[in-house]
Amino acid sequence: MKKYIFGCLLAASLTGCKNNLPEIKPTLVSEKTPHDTDDPAIWINKANPEQSIVFGTDKDEVNGGVYAFDLDGKIIKEKSITGLSYPNNVDVEYGFALNDSTQIDIMMFTEREKHQIRLFSIPDMTPLDNGGFPVFEDETDLELRRPMGISLYKNPENNKVYAIVGRKKGPTEGYLYQYELTANMSSVSVKLARKFGTFSGNKEIEAIVVDDALGHVYYSDEGIGVRKFYADPAQGNAQISIFGTDRFKDDIEGIALATYSDGEGFLIVSNQQDHSFNIFKRGDNSFVKTLNLGTLETDGCDVTTAALGAKYPNGLFVSMNDEKDFFYHSLDSLKLR
Repeated sequence: MKKYIFGCLLAASLTGCKNNLPEIKPTLVSEKTPHDTDDPAIWINKANPEQSIVFGTDKDEVNGGVYAFDLDGKIIKEKSITGLSYPNNVDVEYGFALNDSTQIDIMMFTEREKHQIRLFSIPDMTPLDNGGFPVFEDETDLELRRPMGISLYKNPENNKVYAIVGRKKGPTEGYLYQYELTANMSSVSVKLARKFGTFSGNKEIEAIVVDDALGHVYYSDEGIGVRKFYADPAQGNAQISIFGTDRFKDDIEGIALATYSDGEGFLIVSNQQDHSFNIFKRGDNSFVKTLNLGTLETDGCDVTTAALGAKYPNGLFVSMNDEKDFFYHSLDSLKLR
């Protein structure tokens, strides 16, 4: 018995050992999608926070979709996009300048089987990409052109907006491509800004998140740990650090960044095969704790610390669940601080 207890304590310190953690029940579970959920992104309606939207991808090669959910987890049909070819990850950004007088909020997602990324304005859901922007165009092997992860980055100093894109397969260096978005009279184009990102060669790189304010990009090198780089191409391509290498059972997946007005923040990272989440500090990326939120094999997740009404007075955490739905947790329930 003593050996068993010691083994579980050791496993808990290294991988989470979900079975020994109390389950934090979700505030609610969304409606189900038709095929295979993967990644959510929360758009905050700053004029009316209770009308904010959770976008979630649903993977299928013929009729995949990016579904819009309200804060009760109900699908908003008129704001959902279907008929897509394997949409994988999704992200949003605020205040993209279409011209000198017009700024809009945007949503981008990867469409894997068409080797492209898509761009829509929010909340009117108008396409801005003329059908899609091709990515990884210099690769001759089509297997190296299938995009998966995406995260948007807005440089707070010059307001340039970038899409950082990962893929299903890639080299040990230059796995990620970073594209600058530019607009001219309401027409948007993308231009390759750089290739960067070290890859261990173990599994793949999908989950990406950017800390706009501090200028850092994090991504899951799924077999070994979370890597940290500078988000601004002008800061160079050298890796800042890697962490979490002893904290995951297998398949390091979705990453969400919770930030607070006082500068504190936390990275929430899916420990997929342990069905749990590891929490790290925003600043020094030190380990904080492991949580069991009841999800199965979570791919993607997202979080906001903004007040979104009575259900989520101090923020919302959304995570993909491997039963074609998404779990909503009031951020208070995670007890990050």
